[in-house]
Amino acid sequence: MAGYLTTHVLDTARGCPAEGLKIALYRVSGNSHRKLVEMETNSDGRTNSPILPHETFKTGTFELIFFAGDYLRATGQDGDDPLFLDQVPIRFGMSDPDAHYHVPLLLSPYGYSTYRGS
Repeated sequence: MAGYLTTHVLDTARGCPAEGLKIALYRVSGNSHRKLVEMETNSDGRTNSPILPHETFKTGTFELIFFAGDYLRATGQDGDDPLFLDQVPIRFGMSDPDAHYHVPLLLSPYGYSTYRGS
């Protein structure tokens, strides 16, 4: 079975999934970034399909860009301009060609955290 990549975004300030948050996935090689896909979270804070499905999964270094600023503005959590958090990049590696990698984001207007989920 080939690996795949998923994510989940939770709005910890509001205590709910972050619906409508745009996410872009890039493959990273040295200083080069190549955009692979762009998606938006659904009402559960997840994408409707894996960000990197079995069919296109490859190991390597990747970066997810979470467009937090757009989401925070849309939900009335923007505060002063410029925002403290706008785009949140998470760079990570995937080394097992058969694994499910899950990279969630816990987001608030002034902080975020991530981890390797399941």
